[in-house]
Amino acid sequence: MPLRHETKEITIGKVKIGGNNPVVIQSMTTTSTKNIEQTVAEIKYLESLGCELIRVAVLDIEDAKAIKAIKEQISIPLAADIHYDYRLAIVSIENGADKIRLNPGNLRNIEEVKLVTELCKKKKIPIRIGVNGGSLPKGMALTAENMVLACEEHVKILEELNFHDIVLSLKASNVDLTVKAYLLASERFPYPLHLGVTEAGTEYTGTIKSAIGLGIMLHHGIGNTIRVSLNGDKAMEIKACKEILKNFGLIANVPELICCPTCGRSQYPDIQKAAKEIEFFLETINANIKVAVMGCSVNGPGEAKHADIGIAYGKHDALIFIGETLKKVSFSESIEIFKKKIIKFLEEREINND
Repeated sequence: MPLRHETKEITIGKVKIGGNNPVVIQSMTTTSTKNIEQTVAEIKYLESLGCELIRVAVLDIEDAKAIKAIKEQISIPLAADIHYDYRLAIVSIENGADKIRLNPGNLRNIEEVKLVTELCKKKKIPIRIGVNGGSLPKGMALTAENMVLACEEHVKILEELNFHDIVLSLKASNVDLTVKAYLLASERFPYPLHLGVTEAGTEYTGTIKSAIGLGIMLHHGIGNTIRVSLNGDKAMEIKACKEILKNFGLIANVPELICCPTCGRSQYPDIQKAAKEIEFFLETINANIKVAVMGCSVNGPGEAKHADIGIAYGKHDALIFIGETLKKVSFSESIEIFKKKIIKFLEEREINND
């Protein structure tokens, strides 16, 4: 596990970030916030997948007022996304927002920012200063240094008001630029960082870009909340976040699936289907377990011996293995028997740990 960069601890609703707290998974709704029923449904769905902090767009007063009813029906903290109009932040706060996101590039009136800050201070609500590469103040060239400078100007305003419940983000669509900005910010500021590569792309390209960028930053020990921003199914944002965090040892109770890449050695025609089915099955399990699905004897128990439990497909049947224990099963029964073996393994491990 990478050594974590120490930051100030911030409280967002019932969630704490920074300090020694785990990295928190965040997403943003796609619904019109004023459509309360749809927004609540989406938030609950994302929460069921592992989302721990949700952000909603506040485009008008109706959106801001809707936060009260939404908050009454969800259990994770809610951040209000504010652009251009400070009054939307005021109304969002009054209606129970747990966090306010402000963009220095399009909210430049200092007196208006001060009004929002004073109310956040009174209500003990943190502010995220969200610098985007696409909305730097006019005349500023798009560089990592200028992104940090734009962030710094806004931080100074808040600090002069004795406000320190601050979270920072410095996102761009370019991975290298994003990483440089965050690394500079981690050296400059003591506040928690919300990581992300903005406008990353579709589920395919966006996941790859985000994994590269977030991976580099997490490897450097920075990051307190993360979001994988995708043009696609929101479920993929949460799954991608969990997968990234899992590979850095920064999240608990998430299964790990090991699969061979498949090649001409595999004589089982449905190995890809089997791997997909087990992957889907593991999404229903909240446990630290390493599961292997292998396509031949070469990539079988030998190469996957570090897995807790695995299955290796041969020419005529499959072997389920738990350590040195082997059980031969037919192709037709293999998946269902393997699922049952996984559940039994977890049950027995829980009993032994009690």
